[in-house]
Amino acid sequence: MSYRGRFAPTPSGPLHFGSLVAALASWLDARANGGDWLVRIDDLDPPREVPGAADAILLQLEQFGLLWDGSVRYQSQHHGAYQEVVEQLLADHHAFYCTLTRKQLAALNHNHPGISAAAPTSDDASVRLAVPDSELCFDDGIQGRVCNNLHQDGGAFVIRRRDGLFGYQLACALDDANDVITHVLRGADLIDSTLRQRWLLECLGRPAPLYAHLPVVTDGRDTKLSKSGGSEALAPAHASQLLSAALHCMGLQPPKDLQGAPPATLLEWGKLHYPEHHWPPGRQQPLPSSLS
Repeated sequence: MSYRGRFAPTPSGPLHFGSLVAALASWLDARANGGDWLVRIDDLDPPREVPGAADAILLQLEQFGLLWDGSVRYQSQHHGAYQEVVEQLLADHHAFYCTLTRKQLAALNHNHPGISAAAPTSDDASVRLAVPDSELCFDDGIQGRVCNNLHQDGGAFVIRRRDGLFGYQLACALDDANDVITHVLRGADLIDSTLRQRWLLECLGRPAPLYAHLPVVTDGRDTKLSKSGGSEALAPAHASQLLSAALHCMGLQPPKDLQGAPPATLLEWGKLHYPEHHWPPGRQQPLPSSLS
């Protein structure tokens, strides 16, 4: 099967340097493997969205030369598909209704007990996916073997919220399957989600992509760069410096004669030298000294 990768930002604000590293890594991985690179806007949660952020993100990608294939996918346009899968999982007894409150879950150390807490009605209830009380594993392209027992780590998880909004794990996994995504390269802060998404796809009888989780960029104090944390938005005027620093995060060092080169030139160099890159060990890496 041909390589198909993707970048799926949440429109809760503009992209920052950590976002650029993730976008660049997935773009280079797709291009170096002769594959397609898709963009999806994960606009599932209107209360968390910033007006105009989706358009700003797409403009930032264009300004940095990270052009995508095909049309942009918006999760908000696929509620019907998500609801259909929720009903399928309920009918197949993989999912159940739940009326436990946050206070009740807190009393359980935020670990859902599973189907024993199922509610008989859909009125004012969330829908959760049951998980096995056994270790699930997958081989990560960067982090190596990853295993966890989901029943002991949060337990059954939400696929449709009480307010009717669909859960991230459901929409993300289903979109990857429907878009025939073969490779997912994203930050290590999402590695715990991968086992949940793989389990959901297994319940649906759908194949899972190959996953690789790159070390997330921190501010030097073990705090991940994030939109909610107020990380500085990407400035197109500094595209060359920022792209060079992002390549450095991947273990690549553009030569001095490319200093100040336009994004397209740096991206071509990155694509050519991508096979030489080497991710730093672990799940975090500090902000490059050139930006600190």
